[in-house]
Amino acid sequence: MLLFKFISMAVYYIISYNIHNMEMWQQYPPLAVPLINEHGGEVLAADLSATPIEGTPKQMNAIVKFPSAEAALACYNDPRYKEVMKLRIDASDNRLLVLAKGVS
Repeated sequence: MLLFKFISMAVYYIISYNIHNMEMWQQYPPLAVPLINEHGGEVLAADLSATPIEGTPKQMNAIVKFPSAEAALACYNDPRYKEVMKLRIDASDNRLLVLAKGVS
């Protein structure tokens, strides 16, 4: 039995990680957000102090919406983003990044 009807358009990056170099990481958002927006993405949530409900929380939690999987992957694979992404990767650990389909 299908519980959700999947929407073919919107997708969401669900992102969680711990930051071990805050000074380096703080360079990431101002460089990443314009590239995300350029690809049609929108940061819906970004929180360094989210309230844990279940499981072991990570320090940074974010949700980024894109109009399609193609747009989300184009952003992730953009050579300019790949350069910016190095800041996030080098400043963090225990990373999780998944691309989830929207439901109705």
